[in-house]
Amino acid sequence: MSKQTTSTRDEILGLLKMNKQMTVAEMAENLGITEMAIRRHLNSLERDHVVETTLVRQAMGRPSNVYSLSKKGEELFPRNYATLTVDFLKDIEELNGPEMVEALFERRKERFKEQYSKRIENKSFEEKIEELAKIQNEHGYMVEWEKEEDGTYIFKEYNCPISQIAEEYPVACKCELSLFREMLGTDEIECSSSLAIGDGPNCFYRIKKPKDT
Repeated sequence: MSKQTTSTRDEILGLLKMNKQMTVAEMAENLGITEMAIRRHLNSLERDHVVETTLVRQAMGRPSNVYSLSKKGEELFPRNYATLTVDFLKDIEELNGPEMVEALFERRKERFKEQYSKRIENKSFEEKIEELAKIQNEHGYMVEWEKEEDGTYIFKEYNCPISQIAEEYPVACKCELSLFREMLGTDEIECSSSLAIGDGPNCFYRIKKPKDT
């Protein structure tokens, strides 16, 4: 993709962010390029589910298509959720002690387990690993897994959506490890590196099937 294409795409996204809704004609006039060029970029952005269109009926004349950012498009712009969350957790810790913060992460773990346990029920151990990887990928963890010759499963997470939070509060990683043990039904899980701590390129888990199964 050329620099010009990227620039025009970003300018369209910026216009939609500032104006909320715009027609092709309005964008073309604002950027000083043809409507055909605008439509070409919008077609690409729609395919990527970054923008969406609504047909607006006019008092007079034909209906017109109005474009706006989708939820995915809104997320392209910087957001400071992690810093805000850490600030709130620090306030909670100061007001109620570290035990309250630990209780919050434990509650998050239990909510997650309740939400997804049914997807793992009645599956073989390897199928549970595969389903857990799918669940984590749905939350942005970029998981890869494989089975070694000795039966050990290698489970790698290349992204941690809560890494800034986990860096301040390692209990988040502790709860994830506990969650994996409970959902997979095995205590044979070790985490040898963590993205939040920065001691490796991924969160690296070694997982073994429980001996009594």
